[in-house]
Amino acid sequence: QVQLVESGGGLVQAGGSLRLSCAYSGRTFTMYRMAWFRQTPGKERECVAAISRSGINTIYADAVKGRFTISRDNAKNTVYLQMNSLKPEDTAVYCCAADWTYTELATLGRREYDYWGQGTQVTVSS
Repeated sequence: QVQLVESGGGLVQAGGSLRLSCAYSGRTFTMYRMAWFRQTPGKERECVAAISRSGINTIYADAVKGRFTISRDNAKNTVYLQMNSLKPEDTAVYCCAADWTYTELATLGRREYDYWGQGTQVTVSS
């Protein structure tokens, strides 16, 4: 019922920027807190950014803090991840995820999320 489709990935040089988008389809987008995860072979899936239902609360992993910004446009049912000052270590498949909640809290906890997109590849060259 809930579908998430990411876009905006690509190849970029270190120091560059990308903006990822996650388009939501389903019922009541504003009942879901959202997050961006990334997956690299040989590493555990890592939540890099999360945003509460209203968008007022955000959380970032230490590795991306100050460089990435998560936002949402509830009128467009879309979540964004603005990635600046990209590093080769940021290379990964980036997925968005959704979790139904009655709270206004954001969380980086992977097990909290119920719905997942297919991912978009981000490659940062050195």
